[in-house]
Formats: sequence, structure tokens, C-alpha cells
Amino acid sequence: MWYVKRDSGGNLLQVEPGPFAEMDGQLAADSQEAQAWFANQSAETSLLQLKQSDLDMIRVLDDLITLLISKGVVRITDLPEPAQLKLVGRSKARDALGGLNQLINEDESGLI
Repeated sequence: MWYVKRDSGGNLLQVEPGPFAEMDGQLAADSQEAQAWFANQSAETSLLQLKQSDLDMIRVLDDLITLLISKGVVRITDLPEPAQLKLVGRSKARDALGGLNQLINEDESGLI
């Protein structure tokens, strides 16, 4: 049995295995509606994880481009002007925050 809360249109807002204060109904454990709810929640969780990963990868790519420029492998002028402007803007923002070392969590050890 699942305990649920619905909006005014009858859409599920919350599904829990046990009773909770705001619940306004119940669903059978094998209900297709409950299964669809959990499938949707799983997809939303995966999407949030992917979005966070995207943010992390932006920093990795930013560091990689900075490294390639500092090693002379690539010149910033090799990049399209919009990319140059974005990199310069990010570089200024990171410098204002104390550089690269402030962006790495203290509990992270090693590179990758």
C-alpha cells in the first residue's frame, strides 16, 4: 500500500510507504499509477545527477583549456571570439574567488 497526496487536478504530488500528515489517499502497491510515479522520480533524479555532472565537467574543461593555453598547445585566439569572451569572463570570475584552489572541495583528494 502506498500513501499519497494529490493536487487539485488529481495528479500525484507525493507517494510514501507509510502514512504522513498531508496524505489524502492510498494506492495499491502494484498500482500502475504508483509505478509511473516512481519511474518518473527515477528519471528526475538521473536528470539532476546529469546536470550536476555537467557543472563539474565545465570546470574540468575550463581547467583543461587553461592548461593547453599555458603549455602553448592552443592559443586563445585559435578559438572563436564568443568562446574567448566566455573563457576570459570565467577566468576573471575564478580569479575574483581566489583562483582554482578555491573551487576544489577540501575533502576531494587527487585529480580524477
